[in-house]
Amino acid sequence: MNAGSPSPIVVKLGGSVLTRKGEDRRARPKVIHRLALELAEGHRERPTPLVVVHGAGSFGHPQALRYGLSKAPSDQERPVGRDRGAALTAWSVRDLHQSVLRALLDAGLPAFSVAPFPLMENRQGSSTGIPLAPFQRILSRGGVPVTYGDVVLDGAWGFSILSGDTLVGEIARGVGSHHALFVSDVPGVLESRRPGPQRIVRTLSEATVESLAPSTGVPDVTGGLRGKVQVMLALARDGVSCGLIGGLTPGLLSRALRGEDVYGSWARPP
Repeated sequence: MNAGSPSPIVVKLGGSVLTRKGEDRRARPKVIHRLALELAEGHRERPTPLVVVHGAGSFGHPQALRYGLSKAPSDQERPVGRDRGAALTAWSVRDLHQSVLRALLDAGLPAFSVAPFPLMENRQGSSTGIPLAPFQRILSRGGVPVTYGDVVLDGAWGFSILSGDTLVGEIARGVGSHHALFVSDVPGVLESRRPGPQRIVRTLSEATVESLAPSTGVPDVTGGLRGKVQVMLALARDGVSCGLIGGLTPGLLSRALRGEDVYGSWARPP
């Protein structure tokens, strides 16, 4: 980034909003198209450098779970080897990535793909560091880097999952971002899981993390909502204001990109 230029905004389009996570490899093309238009609209009206990260949803989580890619290898027999399972999962995620990238291009954004594999690596399921040069070079030329949660090489396990939330955390810090938005299929973190009308937690805290049980139901190999809130709080401690907003409400993303205080759950710097 050039000295004096505004800090980039990092936007994470969650797999839960881009796909139907309960159905194998089922995208939401109308939602993808609309979110791409909102990103382009917000980018035009407030021309701030932009990085887009997206999740895998039903194009990655079920496959990664099936082949045990979120855990250390075991001696348990599997239908196929871990390497073939990784390849199949990576192929599936790239299928969704092409749809997202095409929608961003059709919306008028200069979107450039930055594929995690084989550029990035893990060790025992944790990132060993994100190479920032590709993102910085694209941003310096006015482009929009687009990356995604993926299967990557793992120095201890062979292959493992690098989540989109992890990417947001490392990229936001690395490019000097002051703002990050997480776009989900829910409007924020619910105050409780009791039946009836629910309100969301407007200001996230460590108590919010403790109230969230590990993900159940639809497949999620990246920590689910609990893991996302932990990433947001860690970023806030480093000076990055983070919001979790609903992507199924038309116009919310473009308004957030314009700097409006939209309805959602927020983790703000102290």
